[in-house]
Amino acid sequence: MELQQVTDNNAFTRMINSTHHSDRDIPEFRRSPFVEANTIKTNINHLRNDCIIPVFSKDNEKTIAHQEFIEAVQESVAKAFQRETIQKPEIRVSHQIKGRVPSAIHKSAKELLENERTVYYERMAFIIRIPSILSTIDGNKVSLTVGGVRAYNQENLYSRKTYEKFKFFIGYPNLVCCNLCVSSDGYVEELKADSYTNMLAKIDEVIQNYNAHQDLAKLEDLTNYDLTEHQFAQLIGRARLYNYLPKKKRKLVPNLLLNDGQLSTVAKDYYNDDSFCKNERGDISLWKLYNLFTQANKSSYIDTFLNRNVNAFDFSRGLTKALNGSENYHWFLS
Repeated sequence: MELQQVTDNNAFTRMINSTHHSDRDIPEFRRSPFVEANTIKTNINHLRNDCIIPVFSKDNEKTIAHQEFIEAVQESVAKAFQRETIQKPEIRVSHQIKGRVPSAIHKSAKELLENERTVYYERMAFIIRIPSILSTIDGNKVSLTVGGVRAYNQENLYSRKTYEKFKFFIGYPNLVCCNLCVSSDGYVEELKADSYTNMLAKIDEVIQNYNAHQDLAKLEDLTNYDLTEHQFAQLIGRARLYNYLPKKKRKLVPNLLLNDGQLSTVAKDYYNDDSFCKNERGDISLWKLYNLFTQANKSSYIDTFLNRNVNAFDFSRGLTKALNGSENYHWFLS
């Protein structure tokens, strides 16, 4: 894949020019969810037609609906990648909030008719794949993807309307397993917007400034480093100790956001994963280890999984520094 910097009427300072693939050439990939936890799959028509839109209670101003966030990203992607294949959004939701219309106030729950029920989802995550933009890392195909997260639990809906918070990313999922590969360079943890237009402008800006070539180079660099079985065992043990370090010492050690259950999954998959397990000597490349991290991270709730995904990227990159003698990250391997 060839990556270039281009200028198009100053609208986009950086775009990706790739080898174009017909739909026939685009590889199939395992249809596993990009996030699991307690989420369910849905579609944009359900969000548009069947879900109510929460409001700010002090002034009854509506929030930016989940589907508006998705539509803004679709519009931005369509402008930025006009010649590419762009798939429909994959949407997952959780924490269903149920309600009823006023006319059904005296009915029991089992007596409610479908038109008397209301629903919306507190948390929503989505991705939009651009499968015609491909590259290969250690035999694994990765394709460009954009996506985002909206979590109403991070808003104060009991106040007046203000800027609302969204999470947005552009990066690469591994087509072998649908693990998202998201770095801090392509991630905005708190994208604040008070309207569709304002949101669209900020999404455009993130896409413009994203350096795809640099991100791919960082991912590919992980294939150049291996951990021995002993180093992997040290890492898992130290990672379990991390949350119990005294506060002063923990401040000196790089952050690791995976929980104990996820670390257990990493340890199990080190032996058993079909694509990313150790080799016959017990060694494992940091590219494979990173994919074990992101695979385990799929069990995170919607509102935390992007943060943990980015942390897994930064942590894996940090381990390359540990192998080169960095004192901070070396704690995990010593």
